Amino acid sequence: MIGQIRLAWWHEALSDEEGVKGRGEPLIDALREIGTIPPAGLSAWLDGWEAMIGDIDLDVYADGRGGGFFHSLAGEAEAPPWLIQAGAVWALWDLSGHVSDRALAADAIERARVKLLSGPLPWPAAWRPMRIAYGLARQDIIKGWAAPGRLTPRLYLRLLRVALSTG
Repeated sequence: MIGQIRLAWWHEALSDEEGVKGRGEPLIDALREIGTIPPAGLSAWLDGWEAMIGDIDLDVYADGRGGGFFHSLAGEAEAPPWLIQAGAVWALWDLSGHVSDRALAADAIERARVKLLSGPLPWPAAWRPMRIAYGLARQDIIKGWAAPGRLTPRLYLRLLRVALSTG
């Protein structure tokens, strides 16, 4: 219930055209100052988190949290569908490493496997962090592995290897 209230507050603050709601919240104030309210993809990101409250809808969660997050990071008004899908894959993989329910983690990995993109993708240089996140997730998903629960030296080395191999 509290989670739904917080998400509703963020929705209202981000969509308030008069700039009253959310005043005093540093993130909202900063976004208003640079004229990016609401940032592209952020509403979808909030919708994704909301899909985890009550009856879990992993597809809505993935498209919202991951797709919305990647869209927001891209900084474009419109994001290509493949970028939203890459974000969804990453979100499902990330979720798999942060839930205690093994069945939910396995379901997340299986759904991510179905959503994996094939062939080379046209990643612009500015989107390199997302390319690295997707690449790391892709490697684990292909092997059926859940995401690590924390950053370890081994994961750090894998991140470096993915970063160096993706351009």
